Amino acid sequence: MAAITVTGLRRSYGDKVVLDGVDLDVDEGTIFALLGPNGAGKTTMVQILSTLIQPDAGELHVGGHDVVHEPDAVRGVIGVTGQFSAVDGLLTGEENLAMMADLCHLDRAAGRSRIELLLADFDLVDAARKPVSTYSGGMRRRLGLPPALVGGPPPLLPPSPPTGLDPRSRRTMWHIIRDLVAGGVTIFLTTQYLEEADQLADRVAVLDRGTLVAQGTPAELKRLVPGGHVRLKLRDADEFEYAIRVLDPPVHDAEALAIQVPSDGSVRSLRALLDRLDHSSVEVDELSVHLPGLDDVFLALTSGVRP
Repeated sequence: MAAITVTGLRRSYGDKVVLDGVDLDVDEGTIFALLGPNGAGKTTMVQILSTLIQPDAGELHVGGHDVVHEPDAVRGVIGVTGQFSAVDGLLTGEENLAMMADLCHLDRAAGRSRIELLLADFDLVDAARKPVSTYSGGMRRRLGLPPALVGGPPPLLPPSPPTGLDPRSRRTMWHIIRDLVAGGVTIFLTTQYLEEADQLADRVAVLDRGTLVAQGTPAELKRLVPGGHVRLKLRDADEFEYAIRVLDPPVHDAEALAIQVPSDGSVRSLRALLDRLDHSSVEVDELSVHLPGLDDVFLALTSGVRP
């Protein structure tokens, strides 16, 4: 079942077209990453999906509710969190969540239960009764997500990248996000941190100048960009020379006894290469697959030159 569906979305500001016929579907219980350069239309997309502004045209549904005709129902099933933690530094972490529970009209028992669960999930129990102004940067960023979850596990629009986190804290946040998705939360992620999209997203869409130029899994998008190859390290110089004669690779390194064979990284191409090696009796010591990263995809798809 789709958590978010968008068909023919258009939005302009005066003569400037910001979104031009955007179509996308986001399945429940998945992470969908929307990538794009500054000015591509990502913020406008999120503002429309969260009912902050109206589209000029198109049909949009979030959680089964029409964004234009049922905005209150949409607001009831989403949580929004931005790049910076929207919490009160004078209140404790617990008090910030209690305030959100009141805004969500939770009764005292339900609110207390939900707050205790979130504080435990986000490893904030020990700091719960300390003022947020005393929190470290990483703790403040961890506290930025729970307020969007106090009312229940909704689709989230959009948990922005945890900027400024050290590698351990960043991976902790990724683990928390994956656990949320495993529990049924749908996450719509807008980011320019491509490592995060690569690690987390089930599907990725690239938005450029108001139009979607590509959609697919991270692996599918990487195969759109040339440069993928399989690196083979041979046993000795004789085997290296023999492999060059048999495979005629475009790139080879005699000192490292390594050759590069172009490949899109698919199972089919790898199987074909392995069959070819076996048929030719080429003995390989090491084999590794190298694909372009999402950085390469981003640059290729948003440069005006489509692969």
